[in-house]
Amino acid sequence: MSFEVPVVHTIEEMRAFVRAQRASGERIGLVPTMGALHAGHLSLVEAARRHADRVIATVFVNPTQFGPNEDFARYPRTLAADREKLESVAADLVFAPAVEEMYPQGFCTTVSLDGPAKADLEDRFRPAHFAGVATVVAKLLNQAQADVAVFGEKDYQQLLVIRALARDLDIPTRILGSATLRDPDGLAMSSRNVYLSAEDRARAPALHRAMSVAARRIAEGTAIRLVMAEAREAVAAAGFEIDYVEARHAETLASVAAPSDGPIRILAAARLGATRLIDNVAVP
Repeated sequence: MSFEVPVVHTIEEMRAFVRAQRASGERIGLVPTMGALHAGHLSLVEAARRHADRVIATVFVNPTQFGPNEDFARYPRTLAADREKLESVAADLVFAPAVEEMYPQGFCTTVSLDGPAKADLEDRFRPAHFAGVATVVAKLLNQAQADVAVFGEKDYQQLLVIRALARDLDIPTRILGSATLRDPDGLAMSSRNVYLSAEDRARAPALHRAMSVAARRIAEGTAIRLVMAEAREAVAAAGFEIDYVEARHAETLASVAAPSDGPIRILAAARLGATRLIDNVAVP
């Protein structure tokens, strides 16, 4: 008989699962997702398994992190397929709450942010996004009381925001980042890649190529301003409409002027047609 991962829809059901596992001395891992799962998400479950005995995957399309003109209504919702994929990596529980379960009538509390959430990157283009992310993640961390929670490095600014959230609010869950999974041509795996037309999908890897070249040249000592200008030119020439392509300090997201300014990460967001892609690479 094949394993079927149980799916629960209420906070109390998830907490009952956690209580039972705790009573058996098990460590709990949490992998928050918005569903439409791909191999990158499954790698997060596998990463959590290396640090925990039981892994809970959450599937919740969080309305508070979408802006008024973004794709909340059309964001893919594929719970049955997601469940099958999570079974393939032996997740122990799926928590798939309704919006009303997470934001009941009268809900009026959000998380106020600064630091990496105000880095003039994603926040410049999606000003309410990280408040929505931080609020739902704070709720999930509190609901699950997990030992560890794993987030993908593809959303690098988000990862730093969540680490700051856990640190500043004394949330004991250890926040782990997991490396971005890519298609063979370098495109970062994303649920939104399904929106790409065939022509745009063929052009999409140019974003990662330009960032990788820039990272290598910075590591070789080339001036950051020159390198990043060339990277933006390459991305634009591939047909992207650029929101940002920036080199930042990898821990604070502060601007950097020279390769010696500390660990550096290149972060980018750009559009092909109606699809917005984000990516980042470390400067070695």
